[in-house]
Amino acid sequence: MFNRVITNQTKTMVLLMLVFTAIILLFSGLVYFSIVNFSHQRFYELLKIRTATIVQIEKSKDHLDLPENYILSNLNDEELPMERDYVFAVPADSNFKKISQEVHIPDYFFKNIIREGESNYNDEEFYYIGQSFRYDDKDYIAIASAKNHYVVYYLGFLKRTLLTCIVLSLFFSMIFSFYLSKTLFRPILKITGKVKEISSENLHLRLESHPDNKELNELVDTFNDMLNRIETSFETQNHLIGNVSHELRTPLTSIMGEADVALSISRTADEYKETLGIILDEAEKLDKKIKALLMIAQTGFDGKIQKMDKVRIDQLLWDVIETLRRIDSRNNIYLDISMLPDNPKKLKVQGNEQLLHLAVANIISNGCKYSNFQQVKVSLGATNTDVYIIIKDNGIGIPEVEMNKIYDPFFRASNTNNYEGYGIGLPLARNIVRMHHGELIVSSHENQGTTVQMRFPNFYSTQKGEQAKV
Repeated sequence: MFNRVITNQTKTMVLLMLVFTAIILLFSGLVYFSIVNFSHQRFYELLKIRTATIVQIEKSKDHLDLPENYILSNLNDEELPMERDYVFAVPADSNFKKISQEVHIPDYFFKNIIREGESNYNDEEFYYIGQSFRYDDKDYIAIASAKNHYVVYYLGFLKRTLLTCIVLSLFFSMIFSFYLSKTLFRPILKITGKVKEISSENLHLRLESHPDNKELNELVDTFNDMLNRIETSFETQNHLIGNVSHELRTPLTSIMGEADVALSISRTADEYKETLGIILDEAEKLDKKIKALLMIAQTGFDGKIQKMDKVRIDQLLWDVIETLRRIDSRNNIYLDISMLPDNPKKLKVQGNEQLLHLAVANIISNGCKYSNFQQVKVSLGATNTDVYIIIKDNGIGIPEVEMNKIYDPFFRASNTNNYEGYGIGLPLARNIVRMHHGELIVSSHENQGTTVQMRFPNFYSTQKGEQAKV
């Protein structure tokens, strides 16, 4: 629930504040403990100098013979805050309890001095440094102690200063985090607002690029590319609906008109027979168009639902040419085999023979039809990876302004009114070629002719591609 309510901008701001807070606390602690440690070391150095001075003074005396458990104190002027100095002889039994009770210093401190020659100690208020020294074959201990005013008073001021700085830093870090998160998300919010404005009525709108922001520009470019595809898809769909509606309505209108005329008055049997013949002819046209639509829809799916075999394209071409010549003897087709490869295995593709036959036959048939049965040249060639079929005619061609619609089902170029056809062959052929992972390219010039290039990956490159995916 919390994650649904809170925005990414707020999350970013909180995260930045947490990071800033952690860094500020870390450095504040580092500064505080560094100063405390330096203060302790510096004050011990002063006490050490004071202790060395006491030892020199005592050693310079002509006579030093302190009785056991007698403490010589306040030997010098007070140079450090509340300084207290002590000198006493080390008890013969090394028992410091009496001295410890008198000066309120734990006895292990004295034992450390005897064992190491020098030691330090501090309680809540006072700092101590003691040194052992020898005079007239007798061991003594000299101790200098004082109150560290810097730690007691100045560190309190340091704490208050650091706390004030932390509070101010957190305040400014909050402002900075808010500004930074808002600056980072402003372009995204702007894109979101712009995207919300785009609908099916204004698909022409595009997102603006953002200078000096490479990542965001990549997002904008990707989204604009997607809009281009969607807009193209919408236009194609609109063309398809318009073409299909027109093509299906024409025979239906003819059927309804003939039936209406036939029923309007009594007619002879021959007239009814003629009318039914017209209705049957129009119904057959309608049936062919619906079947063609179904075929396009089926070939729009991926090729996995189709049975795929190894097909030799040269044999397929011969079959297609023979079929077309049998259907119409005027079809004048020349097969150019000058580019055939030495190895016939390069002409094999993995595909559905019936669909490939349909696609190639449609293209060659169109070439024959729209060139008024002039010779159509079909060339076959292959590389190590692909098989190429190039179909070239010298027919009426396609107007340049209509080239972007040639793959729309039922679209027919404006110069084809004198030729029968439904505008199905080319989009159907392209779908079949795509099913076989191939490519269909059309180049045409009005009144000069059309060239269609079909490329299919050969069987062995297809196998390698599938093995690579595995």
